[in-house]
Amino acid sequence: MSLESLLNFVYILSAISFIMGFKLMSSPESARRGNIISAVGMGAAMVATLMFPEIVRYQFIVIGVIAGSAIGLLFAYRTPMTGMPQMVGLLNGFGGLASLLVAWAEFFAHPQQTIFGGAILWLTAIIGAVTVSGSVIAWAKLEEKFISGKPIMYTGQQFVTSAVLLGILVTGALFAMDTAGQNALLFLGLISVLALVLGILVVIPIGGADMPVVICLLNSYSGMAACASGFIVGNNLLIVAGALVGASGIILTLIMCKAMNRSVANVFFGGFGSATTTSSMEVVGEIKPVKVDEAYLMLEAAGSVVIVPGYGMAVSQAQHAVRELMEALEKMVPKCVLPSTP
Repeated sequence: MSLESLLNFVYILSAISFIMGFKLMSSPESARRGNIISAVGMGAAMVATLMFPEIVRYQFIVIGVIAGSAIGLLFAYRTPMTGMPQMVGLLNGFGGLASLLVAWAEFFAHPQQTIFGGAILWLTAIIGAVTVSGSVIAWAKLEEKFISGKPIMYTGQQFVTSAVLLGILVTGALFAMDTAGQNALLFLGLISVLALVLGILVVIPIGGADMPVVICLLNSYSGMAACASGFIVGNNLLIVAGALVGASGIILTLIMCKAMNRSVANVFFGGFGSATTTSSMEVVGEIKPVKVDEAYLMLEAAGSVVIVPGYGMAVSQAQHAVRELMEALEKMVPKCVLPSTP
């Protein structure tokens, strides 16, 4: 078996480990095991990639591995569990930035592209740039740094977003058709700038409370950007891994939107969580604030109590208090005597 065949076989095993890992992550009981299996598969894929004969120098690769590992360890130790959504959002931005840099590196290496190659470069640059700027805005909204977590709306917002999107499409068509590379650098620069602006425009109208769903969507974007960059560098495993991340992110976004009674179209078009969002759910009853003493009497007299945990409870770090409340309520319930089986 040749070296290339052996490395491709390792790629196949890594792809299988990714699929198994995603399957195991669907359950809290097996999620940790699935994460380990996926990590082992990714480690094997990285080692196999470094063994390809096309790689002749390892200096910059070693520097990147050391720097990335240090940053990842620092983030992991300093970020509390309640800050996990914003950290994931920021890491999504790093993935998008990597894909954007791959597109620019491929352009400088081969300025003259075919129409298909130019289209792939255009798509990678767009998704990567949108993921970068959108993820940074999502992180800033959750951290409430430099920007408020409230939705930011202004007159003519949809027209501005549509104009930027139209500019990206027109510039992308011109870039793909410029096979001689005469104005390709200008077109790619305009595409990257407009895509960065688009990422900001689609995230600022979204409120901070709904940002975890948007981060899940941006995670899907980062996977699709990695998939597109896999076509650029000709790496089959990168294509498979990016497609898996993109598809799983879309599925999770749909599940979260359905659970929160949100419109998926609003997520894609940047109106998600804003004041203009409409809901088909009819609000029944009246919300009444209660004091602690009144809450005690209500819970004592209640026939059934339903506790619905959410992101707000995690932010306020009230998990232990809610658990103590649940245990106190369970002690108040008399033991039920099950009827005997005839």
